[in-house]
Amino acid sequence: MKPHRIRMTHSLIMNYGLYKKMEIYRAKPATKHEMCQFHTDEYVDFLSKVTPDNMDQYAKEQGKYNVGDDCPVFDGLFEFCGISGGGSMEGAARLNRGKCDIAINWSGGLHHAKKSEASGFCYINDIVLGIIELLRYKQRVLYIDIDVHHGDGVEEAFYTTDRVMTVSFHKYGEYFPGTGELRDIGVGAGKYYAVNFPLRDGITDGTYKSVFEPVIGAVMEWYRPDAVVLQCGADSLSGDRLGCFNLSMKGHANCVGYVKSFNLPTLVLGGGGYTMRNVARAWTYETGILVGKEVGPQLPYSDFYEVYPAIFLFYFGPDYELDVRPSNMENLNSKEYLEKIRTQVIENLSRTKFAPSVQLTDVPRDPEGFNEEDGILDDMEEDGEGADRRYTQRRWDQRVAREDELSDSEDEGMNGRRPNGVKRRRNERSYRETGQQSGSASGVGTPVIPTSAPDLQATKMASANEEPTDDMDIEIDEDSVPISSLRDPPDEKIRNKEAGADEDEDVDMGDIADKPVATGANIDKLDTVDGKKTQEMEVDDACADLKDKEKEGSSAIIKTEAGEPSKPTSPAASKEEREAAAHADAATKP
Repeated sequence: MKPHRIRMTHSLIMNYGLYKKMEIYRAKPATKHEMCQFHTDEYVDFLSKVTPDNMDQYAKEQGKYNVGDDCPVFDGLFEFCGISGGGSMEGAARLNRGKCDIAINWSGGLHHAKKSEASGFCYINDIVLGIIELLRYKQRVLYIDIDVHHGDGVEEAFYTTDRVMTVSFHKYGEYFPGTGELRDIGVGAGKYYAVNFPLRDGITDGTYKSVFEPVIGAVMEWYRPDAVVLQCGADSLSGDRLGCFNLSMKGHANCVGYVKSFNLPTLVLGGGGYTMRNVARAWTYETGILVGKEVGPQLPYSDFYEVYPAIFLFYFGPDYELDVRPSNMENLNSKEYLEKIRTQVIENLSRTKFAPSVQLTDVPRDPEGFNEEDGILDDMEEDGEGADRRYTQRRWDQRVAREDELSDSEDEGMNGRRPNGVKRRRNERSYRETGQQSGSASGVGTPVIPTSAPDLQATKMASANEEPTDDMDIEIDEDSVPISSLRDPPDEKIRNKEAGADEDEDVDMGDIADKPVATGANIDKLDTVDGKKTQEMEVDDACADLKDKEKEGSSAIIKTEAGEPSKPTSPAASKEEREAAAHADAATKP
């Protein structure tokens, strides 16, 4: 039962090229919650805690759960159970979703484990977990066991139901586990749905085929299962350390081929097998049968030989052939004995009369933490085009970002996302960088800034009637057009200084200039969604301020289209002063 035999099997499957005929997946290990669909919480919790270092602290629990003798504690015990159970459950789930016709898990098939007890090197019964998964969609499931030992754990789990029929061909009589008598046929609703075919030592390929095919044919006829679970324990091969049958590799594989011929969704599992060289050969050959490719007798060259040549010679030498030959041991299964057992088994099957029906119900709820829709989407992503992409859109959507990692920008609405087709508005910094790079040849003209009440009112009406677009981001660089330049023209400042006049005696534009101007540089600061002023509110404030200034008799400097500022005039000037100013202007003209 060492995991090393699984590595040897996988190496042969890969080097024979059988992987090209199938899809290989690394299943997620079964969780505690999934294991507890069959096993008790206390037992699963014990398996997750016990280790070789602390096993002395769990002496009482070891006796309670039968852990220690036939089922020793080793490093990675719970991880091994999770891998075995997860593989069978994932295979059953893919059969339910129609992603495959045959699912193989050679690390599974641990058929002795009970609800709250380990037995026969089996800790977690992955077969029961896989069948439970199949029953979510299938009405009836057939379980077939060709291990030399009786599949007592699976039979006990479904002994009282007619939704699962268990059929076991095994050695009976002073042999582990001591169960599987012909009269063990089930109880209650499961009566006649437990089939046991006890065998004796030394059965050969011919005699095994003579009982296997008639019994399985009758089961298919009477029971009509929707899916099949086949346990291919290799300890029924000839030369096994613990087995006592005399089957060759082809005789063992004949059972796999016969079950496949019914074209039903099939979950193929491993099981026992204590001569590793024979286990790897048999499961590799049966993999070829399942994928429809016949593998040659000569073993292929593999990296296993390059790394471990002595071990490779020990396991597969000296002939290096893919074959397990029978021995000359005596066959104790007489024709009369086999015919008697076969007749009784078929008679019990006939008492079922018809395949049991199942009331139509909703599919049971998925296990905690598992989403069936997510499983289907995962299959589509793995099987479809672009499967080599690292992240799909759905996986990006499932990604949870830390609160201190990312933040939504101010111009992104709709729950942190911009609508499709809406470009991101440039902020003041990006506009300045763009202006510095483009220079005066950028083609972006400086807009006229309205400063009188009529102009501001017209701007307000135009902005209210015009629909906003992505290209209407009007921004003014405050460095190139400083607001202080609007207070006094440069020429006027020079004249005032030469005349010795006080700037406060002239028109004071500080009240207007200190007001924020609705330029592109501060529109982004004003036009927000958190209750601040908008552009329309700013225009209203500017209009009101200008009206107040006109009433008080103040003048404004208006920038003309030619770019020259007009001279300030005072409505309080006398008629004589205005005429003197007119004569002075006429005298200066040529």
